Amino acid sequence: MTKVKICGLSDRAAIETAIEADVDFIGFVFAPSRRQVTADQASALVEGLTTKVKKIGVFVSPDKEELEEAISKVGLDLIQIHGDYDEKVCLSFGLPVIRAISVKEGQVPKLEKADYYLFDAPVSGAGETFDWSALDITHVDKPVFIAGGLTVDNVKSCINHFQPYAVDVSSGVETDGKKDLAKISAFIGEVKNDISRTR
Repeated sequence: MTKVKICGLSDRAAIETAIEADVDFIGFVFAPSRRQVTADQASALVEGLTTKVKKIGVFVSPDKEELEEAISKVGLDLIQIHGDYDEKVCLSFGLPVIRAISVKEGQVPKLEKADYYLFDAPVSGAGETFDWSALDITHVDKPVFIAGGLTVDNVKSCINHFQPYAVDVSSGVETDGKKDLAKISAFIGEVKNDISRTR
């Protein structure tokens, strides 16, 4: 079954709602963004959680110190990297790496060494989909996350098109820029009720 990542979390109620709805991954954005949290804030958000849900840290061109602080304080399970980065540094922590790649018209995404790939719209977190027909993941030999403009209304179409390992949503479960608990539950439920086989 396709897994679900709810990203850009910044309040405990949204995290607890996602967990109750059987989310697989929760994402914290440590890069400049209206959803950005500090390592201390994310640490407080997950304090006392008794769950097997995996915690993902989202970074843009991070340095070693930034990664080290978030990993140690939050207890991250995976790191998601956008932008330029030092591959050796990212791999040195021994955590699985999700390499985020923007899908742009007319360009074939370049794959780099990673444990997972996340394909996203050119502007992450903007609530816009990319041209799904422009991306062929049949040659990708690692698990794939699909992001970019997903909502409860189009996520099943996305799953049917890509049969991805996981789908990733942030703005699609928000109302007026804030996480909407009902939308979180509905999105996860829509995916978990889908019996499509995944790659």
